[in-house]
Amino acid sequence: MIIISILLETGVIKVAKFLEVEEISKKYNEYYAVSPVSFSLNQAEIAVITGPNGSGKTTLFSCLTGLIPPSSGTVKVAGFDLHQDEVEVHRRMAFVPDVPRFYTELTAWEHLEFIASANDLDKIDIESSGKKIFTDFGLWEARSLFPHNYSRGMRLKLGLAMAFIRPFDVLLLDEPTSALDVESVDLLTESLRGFREAGKAILLSTHDQRLIESLADRQFIINNGIIKEA
Repeated sequence: MIIISILLETGVIKVAKFLEVEEISKKYNEYYAVSPVSFSLNQAEIAVITGPNGSGKTTLFSCLTGLIPPSSGTVKVAGFDLHQDEVEVHRRMAFVPDVPRFYTELTAWEHLEFIASANDLDKIDIESSGKKIFTDFGLWEARSLFPHNYSRGMRLKLGLAMAFIRPFDVLLLDEPTSALDVESVDLLTESLRGFREAGKAILLSTHDQRLIESLADRQFIINNGIIKEA
């Protein structure tokens, strides 16, 4: 699916590329965890990456977000280069890993407040939006607990809530349904559709065939570090 934006003042039609990946790779000695790959993600588009465990999905996400340095290539978000404009990229990119990590000294609600404040959200918006997100994910009654008291599924929901509370152009999700119950998967699916309608670009990895069928505008398959579009 290709979404186009029309520049009324010039009459020019162009594709809005929110994520641009050029020859990104990750190599350990002679082994390619991710072979060189190039692709782009348009505004209002959801792309899904599938592949067996150990195929390179998490390594790819780590390179795209700057968690590990790639061996080659560039990543741009809304035109900003990850290497040269890291702050601007992370203002526009939200990422939820398959195993989110949290501060040991902050409660779940304090994590949400911290992320919202770091992104200059108004306190009133934090209270209203945050309560809705926590309620939707079933975390409201447990908001004063520390994340280490949460189950794996609750920690994943907290990671999603922290991403959803902040503004972003590009959303990256690594195995976002791996520990979610059926109701939460439905909520996530509905939320991602809403983000797409709002013009966001989303890249997610999953083994969930139902999620693929209901959301994917495009699908990539990764195996032994080699990525191809299906």
